[in-house]
Amino acid sequence: MSEDINSALESEVIEAIRSCYDPEIPLNVYDLGLIYNIDIDPDNNVIIDMTLTSPNCPSIESLPNEVKQRVLSIDAVKEVQLNLVWEPPFSTEMMSEEAKLSLGML
Repeated sequence: MSEDINSALESEVIEAIRSCYDPEIPLNVYDLGLIYNIDIDPDNNVIIDMTLTSPNCPSIESLPNEVKQRVLSIDAVKEVQLNLVWEPPFSTEMMSEEAKLSLGML
């Protein structure tokens, strides 16, 4: 039963993240491949590993904070820990097929 609840919450978290768009590329950060990992513990604390397209990204402060706030807005979520990571470095291979298609890469 708790696995179903966790799975439903994970889906809500992903949808919240999909509402955050990279300001320079008209794609959401999830399909862009910037979210490396999402963990939800039994207390509904969410841990997200996220990267940016480059360490010099002008959205280095605003975009991770936006992702964190969107996930925190989900009623069931207690806390969000967002880790900004740089390994592995972002590449277009991490993008979803939908994202690649929308940018004319397929």
